[in-house]
Amino acid sequence: MRAVHLPLLLAGLLLTGGAHASVAEHVHASHAWIRVLPGNLPAGAYVTLSNDGDKAIALSGANSTTYSEVMLHQSSSEGGMSRMAMVDSLSVPAHGSAVLAPAGYHLMLTKPMRPVKPGDSVRLILRFTDGSTLATDFLARPANAVDDSH
Repeated sequence: MRAVHLPLLLAGLLLTGGAHASVAEHVHASHAWIRVLPGNLPAGAYVTLSNDGDKAIALSGANSTTYSEVMLHQSSSEGGMSRMAMVDSLSVPAHGSAVLAPAGYHLMLTKPMRPVKPGDSVRLILRFTDGSTLATDFLARPANAVDDSH
């Protein structure tokens, strides 16, 4: 009796895994770049996330083999004071986009495991609140870079 249930259980788990990953298939990254600062100063990562799916999805962070720590932050300015705060997630609306850009939402990259210089490509694994991921290559640009054109 036990042998009959095991194949059914395995088939169910495989189907569930496929359904789980489908949300990230609708999210696409473009204009991905990193502003590299001198020495071991934190770097900022910026990207445009587009969602062509019918459901909103939320970015919750990222991982990297190049940086020990990657945090989702939001910069803001209030009363002439600039502030930066860690945030839990950033929504990417259905049939819409979310932009991570200087002076707004961004990924803060700290503790580089190797030197990163302009022209290097750094892979980040973007994580979403539903458990899905999106591997994205970011182009390292110099500290004086101000936009995502390259």
